[in-house]
Amino acid sequence: MDSAEAPSSTLDRELAIEQAHVDLVYRHLALATKSARNVAREGRRRYTSDRQTWMREEDGTALFERDAFAFQAARRLAVLDAEHEGLVFGRLDSNEGEISYIGRIGVRDEEYEPLVIDWRARAAEPFYRATASNPMGMTRRRVLRCRNDKVIGIEDDLLDASAEQDLVVVGEGALMAALKRARGHRMRDIVATIQAEQDEAIRAEHDGVTVISGGPGTGKTVVALHRAAYLLYSNRRRYERGGILVVGPSALFMNYIERVLPSLGEDSVTLRAVGQIAVDTLGFASDVYDGPAAAGVKGSLRMLPLLRRLVNLPLVDGEPTLRVTVKGEVLTLRQAELEPIRRDVLSRFKVNSGREAAESMVLAALHEQVPEELGLDLEAMSELVTSSASYRMFWQAWWPDLEPTQVLRRLAEPRIVAQVSAGLLDETEQAALAAGITGEGWTVADIALLDELATMVGLPADEDEPLAFLADGAQVSEVVTTADRLAGARERDPDDEPHDTFAHLLVDEAQDLSPMQWRMLRRRGAHASWTIVGDPAQSSWPDPDESQRAMTELAGTGPSRQFRLSTNYRSPAEVFDLAAAVVRRAYPEADLPQAVRRTGVQPELADVAEAELPGWLATQITGLATEVEGTIGVIAPPTRLAGIATALAGHPGLAGVGDRLTVIEPLAAKGLEYDAVIVLSPDEIVAESPGGERVLYVALTRPTQRLVVADLGTSAWRDGLDISPRG
Repeated sequence: MDSAEAPSSTLDRELAIEQAHVDLVYRHLALATKSARNVAREGRRRYTSDRQTWMREEDGTALFERDAFAFQAARRLAVLDAEHEGLVFGRLDSNEGEISYIGRIGVRDEEYEPLVIDWRARAAEPFYRATASNPMGMTRRRVLRCRNDKVIGIEDDLLDASAEQDLVVVGEGALMAALKRARGHRMRDIVATIQAEQDEAIRAEHDGVTVISGGPGTGKTVVALHRAAYLLYSNRRRYERGGILVVGPSALFMNYIERVLPSLGEDSVTLRAVGQIAVDTLGFASDVYDGPAAAGVKGSLRMLPLLRRLVNLPLVDGEPTLRVTVKGEVLTLRQAELEPIRRDVLSRFKVNSGREAAESMVLAALHEQVPEELGLDLEAMSELVTSSASYRMFWQAWWPDLEPTQVLRRLAEPRIVAQVSAGLLDETEQAALAAGITGEGWTVADIALLDELATMVGLPADEDEPLAFLADGAQVSEVVTTADRLAGARERDPDDEPHDTFAHLLVDEAQDLSPMQWRMLRRRGAHASWTIVGDPAQSSWPDPDESQRAMTELAGTGPSRQFRLSTNYRSPAEVFDLAAAVVRRAYPEADLPQAVRRTGVQPELADVAEAELPGWLATQITGLATEVEGTIGVIAPPTRLAGIATALAGHPGLAGVGDRLTVIEPLAAKGLEYDAVIVLSPDEIVAESPGGERVLYVALTRPTQRLVVADLGTSAWRDGLDISPRG
């Protein structure tokens, strides 16, 4: 290398050293990708059949072998082709002079020596757990910041200054550098900056229940997602076969986190918002929230006996009566004879699968009334009875095939609500429930009720089964396995549970789940292990103790462990001090983390007149856009959301802000973060949210840099906080 090309500084020299290793890793990665593609092509070449309508035994064997080749090759290619944001991100230098590189997946050379150690491997633990007080035999930890395959930055931590090595130390530390970076509309992984207490939770034992608690900004969500990736790495056969379900508070939140696991080389995880959990049984989801009163009633366990009464309530008014004529003889069954039959059948069957048994018992009861002189046995009488119009009309009213939506929609009638909730709900709660069933769409709370009803009434009639073979002339270009073609073609037991089940459930923002939503989740993880993530101080459920009891009951007597994350990495201390004062007043026992950053900028508090709000808001957004590089969030009460969004969408002064701006309600903002946040009308947020001031606490802790709070007419939330408008 001539003098013109020589590194011009220590940093350039270190970057060149690391770039050389990264280049070597990518060359071997390219070879591995090529090898996997060759395997896939060979599988297609060797195991093919031109038969579309029937198969010989040897053809079936070939298809099975082709499926195995295709599956293994596709799985390897999915890992190798993943969009890795910096495949290699870390380096460890030991006291003995050994160098290890840490990355998102493991890569080896031709002699099977590790070029990169998978971050989940035990050998990578010192990268996350070594400290100056316990260096674990390491001298230096280096974090590489890469853009695709180019090293663009280095941050070092000196772990053991007493070690006899002349090591260069570059940068201010990886964690602080990462915290200063602007936020985007997708959550980034923290695989390069995991801290020791976070790593302990990530690598906890897989069985039983693992609870991860901590206040806003402690990294609970991203730690839990890294735990999912770790579980798949350390127990792949169990969790890839049984599946992992990740549950979050909203569809917007799931979009925010969706790239984290793929960036870590894992995509065999199902992500669902709470309103999407029952899509397996219902076929639809919801992201609409109820008001506090309706949500409190719908989430209560008192809905269980109410729903049972509703299922058993006939669709027609009055006492049911079956009256048919057989050869001039009138046969009649009234409520007194019919009700014992119904109770007996429902004690053994679900509603939709019990009609055949009920019909047999009803026909037997009718046959007892047939005079002997008619000479009709049960079969002959049944043929005459079942063909009559009155008999068919009776069954349509007394034992119809039930759909969960059909049943729940009946609660829109106050008369029906009063009938099925006697002794369970007071008049105010009955009115809130009836008003909350609009018939114009379903809410997130309704999804849990509909899922409960699906379990009570059972599966509907089976749909047409798919063909096991391709129809004449059909063409399929992609690889389709035999299992794919036969999926769903097996006979379904009508008493089977209609929902999916998983080997592990990871539940984020668990403090917000109602008891009915916990029941919905438990049906999908009856034999699963669990990771439960939450913070009672941020709960939107009106009774945090009830939510805590639900989590405690879930753990039962099985193995359980708890981890507390104590450091707030997101919120500047100036912002968190204000939020902490608000939540302490409403929830004195709140477990508050320690904010580790200061920006020197206090939150701005303002009183704004209604007429001035659009112009004031546009001015604030424009100013914040010049102060921060990343995202800006406007958090508004639900009743103001549409109006604010409309006013901002048409404002000419905001054209340059573009997709940096999000207008959102407090509950939908859970788990999200923005570089700057404007919170509108805290008093209205408290009044319109099930969790009151705890939901305001959520809104106040979303910013990473700047916070502006605007009061519109009232400012009761400030009472007793010793704060006044600034700015």
